[in-house]
Amino acid sequence: METLTPELEALVGKVITDLGGTSNALLVIIGDRLGLYETLAKIGPLTPAELAAHTSTTERYIREWLCAQAASGYVEYDAATEQFSMTPEQAMLFADENSPLYMAGGFFSAASLMRSDEELAEAFRTGEGIAWGDHHECLFCGTEKFFRPSYANHLVQDWIPAINGVQEKLERGAAVADIGCGHGCSTLIMARAYPNSEFVGFDAHEPSIRRASQLAAEEGLSNVRFEVATAQDFPRRLDAEGYDFIATFDALHDMGDPRGAARRVRQSLKRDGKWMLIEPAAGDRLEENLHPVGRVYYAFSTAVCVPSALSQEGGESLGAQAGPSRLTDVITSGGFSKVRVAEKTPFNIVLEAAV
Repeated sequence: METLTPELEALVGKVITDLGGTSNALLVIIGDRLGLYETLAKIGPLTPAELAAHTSTTERYIREWLCAQAASGYVEYDAATEQFSMTPEQAMLFADENSPLYMAGGFFSAASLMRSDEELAEAFRTGEGIAWGDHHECLFCGTEKFFRPSYANHLVQDWIPAINGVQEKLERGAAVADIGCGHGCSTLIMARAYPNSEFVGFDAHEPSIRRASQLAAEEGLSNVRFEVATAQDFPRRLDAEGYDFIATFDALHDMGDPRGAARRVRQSLKRDGKWMLIEPAAGDRLEENLHPVGRVYYAFSTAVCVPSALSQEGGESLGAQAGPSRLTDVITSGGFSKVRVAEKTPFNIVLEAAV
């Protein structure tokens, strides 16, 4: 075999790294479901036998799982004691669901994509879409698990205060709609934080609305409800001027008719109402998005976001890396005259739209 060039050697190393990550995605899910990360972070260092005993699992499986995690850099291994442990940084990503950097949910969503390879290949040939609800259920729970920590750590603390005048309204009492709410984690966070306000979450995916309603009932929240509706036809408030505040979380780019959604939001807001949009972090040009976060978003966009939009009426597909300029064009087409980037995180941009 010819000697590898430095360029080829670097590319082979990159592909091997990717293959290792792909192969370990299932193991991250197993570690999350069985509480392996959480137990190791709280009690470790532990041997495989000790971790198995604490989690009511089998030592032989646990030993191999720990070896894979150590090789991935997700846990630490001490050769002298033959024990495994987790650093505080590793625990933030895999063991603490309340951490703003908790990443395990992303692996659930990624695993769901591998189950849709035949359907996606056919969509590439025909140009047809794949509806959100046609994906494996891991996508829905994974989306909730991935986004909830970010919402829990930023929504009330940073994002809502960044939208001019909204926090004060919510504290006094306001009418709020969450469009494309999914399992309702964003809606529930707001409902808990602002008990004087009334919240309604809308989503076109009925199973997600059932899940959101169940979570609201479990928490005993009386100021929130959930209904099945699309972003283009969700009910307006007929007994008042409209909603004081409407929010859309990581959803506009999944819609086949985002301009119709913008028009419906504008029609449903009071004249002094605000629309807050959370969208994936992106620049306006491709070269601005060629980095690890952009790579993840482009992959999910290809397999989920674009097919979802193409499965709906309208067929305009923004994709997960639309960028502020395209998003602003869509928003202003609905009748909004003022759009600004109110906040940014490594994973999201927060837009404020006003009349």
